[in-house]
Amino acid sequence: MARTGGKRNSRRRARWRDLGYFWLGILALLGAGAATLQYLGPLGDGTPARLARAPAPGDNRPGDNRPGDDRPGDDRGAGPVVIASQRLAPPVVTGRDTPGPVADPDPALLEPLSEGAKQNLPRIARDGRTPMQVYAAGFDHSSRRPRIGLLLAGIGLNEAESDTAIRALPSTVSLAVSPYAANVTRLLATARAMGHEYLIEVPLEPAGFPLNDPGPKTLLTSLSPAANAQFLQWAMSRIEGYVGAVGVAGTMRGERLAAMHDQMDAVLAQFAARGLLYVDPREQQTPSGLPASGQVPIAWGRHVESVIDEPADQDAVDRGQIDARLADLEQRARDHGSALGLVMRPTQVAVARILAWSNGLEDRGLTLAPVSALVQPPANTPVKLSERE
Repeated sequence: MARTGGKRNSRRRARWRDLGYFWLGILALLGAGAATLQYLGPLGDGTPARLARAPAPGDNRPGDNRPGDDRPGDDRGAGPVVIASQRLAPPVVTGRDTPGPVADPDPALLEPLSEGAKQNLPRIARDGRTPMQVYAAGFDHSSRRPRIGLLLAGIGLNEAESDTAIRALPSTVSLAVSPYAANVTRLLATARAMGHEYLIEVPLEPAGFPLNDPGPKTLLTSLSPAANAQFLQWAMSRIEGYVGAVGVAGTMRGERLAAMHDQMDAVLAQFAARGLLYVDPREQQTPSGLPASGQVPIAWGRHVESVIDEPADQDAVDRGQIDARLADLEQRARDHGSALGLVMRPTQVAVARILAWSNGLEDRGLTLAPVSALVQPPANTPVKLSERE
């Protein structure tokens, strides 16, 4: 009996010993894992420096203060929240890839024109989203086909013409809305639902002023920068939800003020600080494929290569002239990779010819692109090839 009891105790001790070895092994593995994690540091995505928000055009200028920064208790215009000191270059592509309706005006991208005002100005959101990104029309940026853009101006001056153009034309045709248009809320809601991005027209002093007079609150070379800034804010507060601006009013294209660099630079600085692109309506004859050609200073944007429905007396423009200029725009795109045309008014003949022309564009090896897919970084701010998307 004593011998049997001794064997039982021996087996029991062996089992406890094996169990102890098992737990010692587990503890050793846990200790090794903890030491490895301590050595490697926190898990992440491998990015050495990340921003709390996507960088926006203009953010690479030190000390950049957007309008509204100096209002007590208002932190909406605060600068970027940086987790690490390294800053990333602004993206080369400004728009979005996904098709569909354009986003409605976002309160995070708006600030009051003045205290208590119902009108709003665009702004860069605290998370870094910009109007030219959020309100852009969808476009497949991976496409390698030559791109043609069309900007259709004068939207809102004639409601019937504007509504027909918005509903009939492809969503990749961008629109420019007159600041003198009234009651455009419904038109713009339709434009967004149809997938059109739109810009605000800003009246600039044209050649031949005062004989050629765009209208009230035109930015003039004879005015002080402060006075022109007030007129600019008036124009920008007329509508909401736009990607940028264009220096057009009626059939006039602001040549005189645009040539006055100190005045125009102040205007462009406002667009850049608010995350807006700018289209210069003065025709750029230099091929857009050459370095810095087509770019505008300070703000993201580009020049127009052709005005589709000139002369200024647009009632005299016939379908043959429009067809010829659209064909010329095609050739420019083939030669240089992209081209941008401006249509001054949504007339019946212009809309009909654009619609007929665009229907066969893909078969001819080209693609129709919104303005947001054609703009370039500001002149004199090169982007390294390694930073391109």
